Amino acid sequence: LPDPVSPPGQALARMRGVAPDFDAARFLDGAEAAFRIIVTAFAAGQRDKLRPLLSEDSYRAFDTAIAARETAGETQRTEIRGISAATIEAADLRGTIADVTVRFVSDQVNLTLGRDGNPVTGTDAVTELVDQWTFERDLTSPDPTWRLVSARSA
Repeated sequence: LPDPVSPPGQALARMRGVAPDFDAARFLDGAEAAFRIIVTAFAAGQRDKLRPLLSEDSYRAFDTAIAARETAGETQRTEIRGISAATIEAADLRGTIADVTVRFVSDQVNLTLGRDGNPVTGTDAVTELVDQWTFERDLTSPDPTWRLVSARSA
C-alpha cells in the first residue's frame, strides 16, 4: 500500500472520507481476484464474465479482440501461475468517482493456437508480465463493483 503521505495515499484517505467502509487492503485483494477472473475469462472468450467487471469502453475493446480471435479460428490458452506483486501505484478522487491504478507482476503462460492447433503467438513457457490496470467506482453507488477502465502492459 502507498505511504499515507504520498499523493496516492492521500487520495485513498479522501476515498475513506466519501465511503467510510473503503479499505485499501481489501480493495487490493479484490483487484487481484478481478485480475485473475478477467485474464482467464478473456482467454476463454467468456464475455458474460467480463461484462460486469469492465467499463463500456474496456468491454468493447475486449469484445473486439475476442471476436477477432474467433474469426481467425484461434484459441487462447492462459494460465496465471502466480502473482508476485500487486501494488497501488496511483489513486484519484474526482467528486465521488474513485480511480485506483494497480501494478500487477504475474507469472503466466500465454499461448494462442491457430485453427490447426499450432502456436500462432506466445509461448508454452512461464513468462513474467507486468501490467497496470485502473479500476473505477462511484463510491456513493450501491453497486460495490470496481470496473476496469484501463489496462496496459508496463
